[in-house]
Amino acid sequence: MSLNIIPSSSIHVEANAPWKDCQVIMKVLLLKDPKEDDCGQDPYIRLSHPEGYGGLIFTSPRAVEAVELCLEKDNKAEVWKHSLKEKWNAKTVYVVGNATASLVNKIGLDAEGANCGNAEKLAEYICSRESPALPLLFPCGTVKGEILPQMLKDRGIPMESITVYQKVPHPGIQVNLNSYYAKQGVPASITFFSPSGLAYSLKHIQELSGDNIDRIKFAAIGPSTARALAAQGLPVSCMAESPTPQGLATGLRLALEAPRC
Repeated sequence: MSLNIIPSSSIHVEANAPWKDCQVIMKVLLLKDPKEDDCGQDPYIRLSHPEGYGGLIFTSPRAVEAVELCLEKDNKAEVWKHSLKEKWNAKTVYVVGNATASLVNKIGLDAEGANCGNAEKLAEYICSRESPALPLLFPCGTVKGEILPQMLKDRGIPMESITVYQKVPHPGIQVNLNSYYAKQGVPASITFFSPSGLAYSLKHIQELSGDNIDRIKFAAIGPSTARALAAQGLPVSCMAESPTPQGLATGLRLALEAPRC
């Protein structure tokens, strides 16, 4: 199966069938995270007091980017570089996914847990290592999953959330979807990358797909998005094995296995 990204934010999936001379080209629509605003609390205030925390938790690249933007303002980068960075590196920084880990490394911090793949697995990893002590600082968005906070709470591991960004619908989402459907028709599969992405686009997709919506195989990047799909009464045909292009491609290949010609 080959994946070719095209400008309309969709991809063509070439599913090679196991039968000789049998090949089908299926259209897969990827609905990535909506546009994000950098509105939120300034995390620098709490990052300035590492002595009050046992470590950090980052479950998305956007949270790290928000912290990085904060450090670039008002000469805060110098204080971070010469003092705070070293103090935070003496603590554990937990992350979900390689993309998040890479950004954490970029601001000078070491990361643990990247291979956990999703917040639920990261929570299990944290619970296996932490004991009730100083709280973990959790920079996050206005819309965050509750599984990780609840799992830590159940195990008596204190955590403090700080909102550093908010998600808003992309202003062109309806126009882009109308354009896609007009040119490509109903896709064989639609992949959602977040519960909020599903909430912002589902109504438009239902209207454009009509009775053909039952033909679409819905895919999710992780368990939180899969639960959001199920809550809307939509069958989840595929969940990425890991939040990576390779993990998603593997799941889509299985979901879109070509029928016998």
